Amino acid sequence: MPDPVANRPRSPSDLFWSFTWLALQGFGGVLAVVQRELVEKKRWMTNEEFMEDWAVAQIMPGPNVVNLSIMIGDRHFGLRGALAALAGMLTFPMLLVLGLALLYAGFASHPAVAGALRGMGAVAAGLIAGVGIKLFASIRQHPLGRPLCALLAALTAIAMAGLRLPLFWVLPVLGGAACVLTWRKLAP
Repeated sequence: MPDPVANRPRSPSDLFWSFTWLALQGFGGVLAVVQRELVEKKRWMTNEEFMEDWAVAQIMPGPNVVNLSIMIGDRHFGLRGALAALAGMLTFPMLLVLGLALLYAGFASHPAVAGALRGMGAVAAGLIAGVGIKLFASIRQHPLGRPLCALLAALTAIAMAGLRLPLFWVLPVLGGAACVLTWRKLAP
């Protein structure tokens, strides 16, 4: 059976332009875009690899997708790849954001602009929920099993959305518990 992840970036330049394209597509929430591009289209990684790398990227300081781009760049081309992927994530999006900030400054008080931005928040929430559902299928092989993973996800949602606890406290407590439980399950 052929390897489902037979592809890899061809060069640091490929990383730069691929991550530039990802960054320009993903304003307001890139998780859905990154998963689709890296796993489904480019096939640089499997869903399981994506989930593992995304989990690491989330616990590192800084923007998750930037952390992920650095990890992928480093994996394939070392420091050159990490810097190329980082530059791809930041260069053109930064220029675009600066231009949009100048434009927004002129129209910020217009009610239609405020309404459009509120509507984009709903779309971003839907994208995140959709990717979460899609990625849930890949935890079937997780050592803790689906029920416990679902319980941890539900507790996280309750803590963050229901109780409005800061990520600073939720991540070490629930994420730490998940790590310890998985480690104990895998320990000989």
